[in-house]
Amino acid sequence: MRDVLMRTALFVPGNRPERFAKALSCGTDAVIVDFEDAVQESEKVAARQHLAQFLADNPDARVWVRVNTVNHPQHAAELDFCTRQKGVIGLLLPKAEHPADVARAALSGKAIIPIIESAQGLQELAEIAQTSGVERLTYGGLDFSLDLGLVAGSAGAERMLDHVRFALLLHSRLASLAPPLETVFARIDDEQGVAAFMTAAQAMGFAGMLCIHPAQVGIVHQVMRPDALQLSWAQRVLERARDEAGAFQLDGQMIDAPVIQRARNLLAASHTS
Repeated sequence: MRDVLMRTALFVPGNRPERFAKALSCGTDAVIVDFEDAVQESEKVAARQHLAQFLADNPDARVWVRVNTVNHPQHAAELDFCTRQKGVIGLLLPKAEHPADVARAALSGKAIIPIIESAQGLQELAEIAQTSGVERLTYGGLDFSLDLGLVAGSAGAERMLDHVRFALLLHSRLASLAPPLETVFARIDDEQGVAAFMTAAQAMGFAGMLCIHPAQVGIVHQVMRPDALQLSWAQRVLERARDEAGAFQLDGQMIDAPVIQRARNLLAASHTS
């Protein structure tokens, strides 16, 4: 399990290169340059050119890319582009539905985050999660609601999406993946809403969330900042782990590799904004 700290993953449109540096400097744990929903069809090729120029001018920059869907005319070219770019460290695959498509993307050598956005994707989730190269999972709440005919944002839709959240958590654990990311919160000006959304996601075991505006980043980080009891627990876990070769018990809890990684992440989160 490659469990890097990812409390926030901020989308930035691929056709807005003036925003790339701003996104990278806003404190988010990951920046996702979006080639899909945020970019008009006429600007898809230009988005790649913008990112290529930015990475050439900023060789230390590291970004993720959300490529277009597998049936999009630009998908293959985008995979080829990302494979050749050192500054692209991972790919988000929208509307992931077939393990073979995920495996093909993983041939790029980049970390993969499939986005589950349909009933078909959920049906294939167990195999998708087990596909080599997948780092963690996420889902698209709006697209999933559309696919199932839910009223997006309603209490009923959230009850249905909780089943998706459970499936992501279950299969992440079974496949020894990093914990999943919560979907986007669409209301940019609702600070209390973002905080409540992330508070609930954290309680369910999610590692962080996808963000659509830099203003959401600090709110999410504040929500996820560990308290004194959590830090004390994490420190005791890591102290014991130094002396134990495998799994062990602490305060009646079985401590194994994923739990040890969670302790590391808690301490890491306490030292970041």
